[in-house]
Amino acid sequence: MKISRMRLKGLVLKEFLQIWRDPSSLAIAFVLPVFLLLLFGYGVSLDAKHVPIGWVIEKTTPTSSSFMAAFGHSEYFENHQYSNMAEAERAMQYRKINAIIHLRSDFNRQVFKQNSPAIQVIVDGIDANTARLVSGYIQGTWFEWLNHLAIIKGIPLSQTVGIQQRIWYNSQVLSKNFLVPGLIAVIMTLIGALLTAMVMAREWERGTLEAMIATPVNLIEVLLGKLIPYFILGMGGMLLSIGMAVFLFEVPLRGSLWLLLLCGVLFLLVALGMGLLISIVAKNQFVAGQIAIIVTFLPAFILSGFIFDIGSMPEVVQGFTFLIAARYFVAILQTLFLSGDV
Repeated sequence: MKISRMRLKGLVLKEFLQIWRDPSSLAIAFVLPVFLLLLFGYGVSLDAKHVPIGWVIEKTTPTSSSFMAAFGHSEYFENHQYSNMAEAERAMQYRKINAIIHLRSDFNRQVFKQNSPAIQVIVDGIDANTARLVSGYIQGTWFEWLNHLAIIKGIPLSQTVGIQQRIWYNSQVLSKNFLVPGLIAVIMTLIGALLTAMVMAREWERGTLEAMIATPVNLIEVLLGKLIPYFILGMGGMLLSIGMAVFLFEVPLRGSLWLLLLCGVLFLLVALGMGLLISIVAKNQFVAGQIAIIVTFLPAFILSGFIFDIGSMPEVVQGFTFLIAARYFVAILQTLFLSGDV
């Protein structure tokens, strides 16, 4: 089937004029990525910082004060002191604090004793993720303080093993460095699928698609005339998202930009193809939009590893994730942004 460049050029120009007259496509391609990136970049954080910690110290000593000060100097904690356990437990029940650290009156004697619980830690487990983070932070601060105290006093510390920790790729352990690259895959899925699905459905609604088919243009020219403008819009949205990630959120781009764009082109073609498939089934814009969100956006958001760890999912769900194209693109984005070309 021969493709006429003149007819194709006319169809592409017609589609761009339609986009200009109905700016909703521009909003999906450029306003939606900005909104989602600002929302997740600034409003969503998986980091536990300034966590309120309740302290109950039965006997204040220089050692107990030093231990409490170790938490006060950290950006992860806010200290709140209570006179007794009942008062601290009441504060936890009212969600004023996330954990209680109880130091008994014999804290000084128990610090360096083996197999002796020197402190009592109670963590609010309603939010399981925060509880795990807080528990790990407290344990890490405790061991660090013990090592520091042992060096000062010249006492050999046999309770712990010296650990020299190195964190690769995201040394500051910032959740935005993990979320923002993954969000680009979700944005590309939404842009590609939603634009093409709703545009084709709009043609069906208005009856203009039948009129177009009645003209001398062939089916391939119609498809290319629809895909090329929205492919350009999708790549524009991707470039905008990459620019915001690097310059606004300061996420490092350690890999090749050209490789990232090549992978983006391939993924956008998949998203546009899903949108076309949806438009075959749904010939109403509202229905097409709903199907696009359910079939493409939600799986990309939930099952791609963007936020939720795939390894923690049931095996059946893990197997299903191999059918989600966003799973692979999220891994590519996070690798190219944080690890580089590997």
